[in-house]
Amino acid sequence: MNDVVKCLIWDLDNTLWQGTLLEDGEVALTDEIRDVIVELDARGILQSVCSKNDHDQAWERLEKLGLAEYFVLPQISWGPKSEAVRSIADQLQFAYRTIAFIDDQPTERAEVNYHLPEVRCYPAEQALSLLDLAEFTPPVVTEDSRGRRAMYQANFRRDAERAEFTGPDDDFLRTLALVLEIQRARPQDLARVAELTERTSQMNATGVHYSEETLRGLIGGPGHEVLVVSLSDRFGSHGAVGVVLLVRGARAWHLRLLATSCRVVSFGAGSMILRWLTDAAARAGVHLVADFRPTGRNRMMEVAYRFAGFTTDSCDCVDLPAAPDVQLLHLEPAPQSPPDTMRIRVPVPFSTAPDTEWVRADG
Repeated sequence: MNDVVKCLIWDLDNTLWQGTLLEDGEVALTDEIRDVIVELDARGILQSVCSKNDHDQAWERLEKLGLAEYFVLPQISWGPKSEAVRSIADQLQFAYRTIAFIDDQPTERAEVNYHLPEVRCYPAEQALSLLDLAEFTPPVVTEDSRGRRAMYQANFRRDAERAEFTGPDDDFLRTLALVLEIQRARPQDLARVAELTERTSQMNATGVHYSEETLRGLIGGPGHEVLVVSLSDRFGSHGAVGVVLLVRGARAWHLRLLATSCRVVSFGAGSMILRWLTDAAARAGVHLVADFRPTGRNRMMEVAYRFAGFTTDSCDCVDLPAAPDVQLLHLEPAPQSPPDTMRIRVPVPFSTAPDTEWVRADG
């Protein structure tokens, strides 16, 4: 497996801390284990807890140790650990192959491995060497990586408020004060853009991953646009949530890649990007052509393109050939109305003018 781990799930007794809480009363945390937790967090790897313990007692101990804030979606109960691991992965919307589990008990690791064979399991003795393993070493650590835990924790608070909201979903979105910002990628942005293409599979239109070096070459290419999309609201920043790779031809703009984070699907970020791009192309008097390659995981992207009006109809506006196994989707765009659920800050369609906002004519 070459996937970098996105979330490490810790057992507590005799794994994260020394001793058994319910038997010993007092347990000890070594400085070395604390350092591992802090460093994994700094690398952008989320961490959680899966422990057979009394929840309140175990969580109180984590708080006293100053570690509770590092763990998202903790599962502390007496049920099967495989179910707890599955729950964490599913709530995070992470593929099981990107989840790791560490436990001192071979039977617990075997139980998780039996039910979730893609989850990587490690004995407690390996805890201090995790930082040296390739799967716990992202090739690049960006500003968004270092703030990933805070972003997820803000998202959980946002989801909780959403669950309590009564009324249409669009009304709730309006309460968030959402701002979608589309900018030309600068050299200092390329690491996080590359990371986004690496981490995004369900909402990646082609499944292609782009290295920082490749993106740097595209920035200087004639007619090429590398756009990075960020989202924020009253709960905080979502960080970089989307990337657009566009080639501007005389008769058509060729959308080589649209990828957005799964975290912002419910806000309609992908459809809003397509809506703005469709409007910009219509005003420029060009068609839109988009690459799409089915990967088995990106069906939602095909639905988004179809919903936006893209078809498989051929058109002689296409200036560039399709890559192998790639479908060319075509759209003759019409002007679009800006959304009323968010503000969109955009570059004035691909000129040197300063950035502006795409806003509704009625306010």
